Amino acid sequence: MIHRYVFHNDRLLPIEDVRLSPGQAGLLNGWGLFTTVRIVEGEAFAYERHWKRLQKDARTLHLPMPFDADKVRGQIHEVLRANQVQEGCARIYIVYNKVGFWASDESFPQVDLIIYSAPLPAYREPVRLALREHGRHAASPIAGVKVISWLNNVWSLYEAQQAGCDEVVLLNERGEVAECTAANIFCVRGGTVFTPPLSSGCLEGVTRGLLFEIGVKAGVAVEEHILLPEDLYAADEVFISSTNRNVLAVGEITGHKIPAAPGLVTQKLGKAFDAYVADYVSGVKDRGTRVRS
Repeated sequence: MIHRYVFHNDRLLPIEDVRLSPGQAGLLNGWGLFTTVRIVEGEAFAYERHWKRLQKDARTLHLPMPFDADKVRGQIHEVLRANQVQEGCARIYIVYNKVGFWASDESFPQVDLIIYSAPLPAYREPVRLALREHGRHAASPIAGVKVISWLNNVWSLYEAQQAGCDEVVLLNERGEVAECTAANIFCVRGGTVFTPPLSSGCLEGVTRGLLFEIGVKAGVAVEEHILLPEDLYAADEVFISSTNRNVLAVGEITGHKIPAAPGLVTQKLGKAFDAYVADYVSGVKDRGTRVRS
């Protein structure tokens, strides 16, 4: 459940006072971007990486980005203070208003900025995964872009949950493993960690990117590799990663039991990631880089 106070364009408002119009064509067509940021001790973890991805994806979508990174970070903290959030998550939405035939002549900004916060979602470990064919279209020019057109994800997740699963592995049109609906996926074989390449159609997740760096320091090789469902079934360990869940072990995929959940490599990377988060937050506080309005 999202919290009461929301930042909309230039104001912090109670959620009931935030007005979105049917004339905002990008909103109804799904022309926009979002990112979810983990909040740790009142700080927006890895904010710089999230912002860099937003900028990259905006260029792909021809989406104007008239926002300043430091100012938006300060606006996130306005939301956190208003909602009294120390641990949780925040979302940044950027919605294109001036597109398509069904736009209105109302006085909108070219793009809307919406920021809100929420508690961390509940989850269980180990995770049970379903499988969906053609869940990703790797050949799409916007594959891997975190658009607000999220129906395929929430619909696939809903069906998986109706079957008693927690998440679902999405295969691309070539039958390759791409990702889950809201997480990247990894498997471990012989001590090496493998994850699908971006060419699979998966999102370039912030946690995914950090695990490549953290793995080197932790003495664990993390490599991109084309994966098929059989590779997951035969793996020593499988885990998923996301902003809200960090590193989470997988115990079963469509009835195939994973031997170790969590396995030793998963645990090692999870501890190394937790240490990285703590160091990041400590560094931000020490430098006093948090923007205050």
